[in-house]
Amino acid sequence: MTVQTIFDLINTVAPFDTQMEWDNSGLLVGSPSQEVTVILFALDVTEPVIDEAAALGAQLIVTHHPLMFDAIHTLTDGTYEGRLIRRLVRENISLIAAHTNLDQAAGGINDTLAALCGLVEVSGDGFFRSGFLPEPMTVRGFADQLGENLETTVRILAPEDRIIRRIGLCSGGGSDEWQRAADAGCDAFVSGEIRHHHALAMADAGIAAFECGHFATEEPGLAALAEALQNSLNHVECNVRIFVSAVCAYSFPRRP
Repeated sequence: MTVQTIFDLINTVAPFDTQMEWDNSGLLVGSPSQEVTVILFALDVTEPVIDEAAALGAQLIVTHHPLMFDAIHTLTDGTYEGRLIRRLVRENISLIAAHTNLDQAAGGINDTLAALCGLVEVSGDGFFRSGFLPEPMTVRGFADQLGENLETTVRILAPEDRIIRRIGLCSGGGSDEWQRAADAGCDAFVSGEIRHHHALAMADAGIAAFECGHFATEEPGLAALAEALQNSLNHVECNVRIFVSAVCAYSFPRRP
């Protein structure tokens, strides 16, 4: 099994040609012909993630967030990304990033978030999803459910006793999708990060906002991609092992 084979399998789930023009998804470091027996999935490339990959004997890291969003003119230890890229090369570890293509994909980041929100009758396109709670809930009750399902602390931007039923969402830093929630008649909007001016606009529109953290809203979708890849590999004869990183983007161990 090669890096190119893994790239092609991911491409069937989250086509790379659907990424936004400003994105940098794809094979970013390494060789398509490199043999792969161990893959580590992580939301971001960090030093602890590379440590983890090296300890597992991984030849490939698959992340959600890419490196090199902006042009890099030097690869030195004097820059954060330079250190990471040099380390990947030294360890002979390739890097594939699936970012906005995975955000939008069926079964990807935002569909996974919708499922963890407990939504039914989910619809939407691009980065936005909306759906209904099976039964109306209070803002406080929904926030408690979100916190448990996403293993995170939820910041509530609405009266806690308000009743909600229809929920809109966009993972990560997706609060600029809130207007689509308003247009869809949503009572609430869920994202990883809520910008202040978006929070004010939602309050004025009577939409309850829930800020759940960038990592918490996106990491489960990456784990879903790892599971989808594992399911694909189960149908072929190979000895590839897949792991999901045990550290979060900020280098703290995941909560047990």
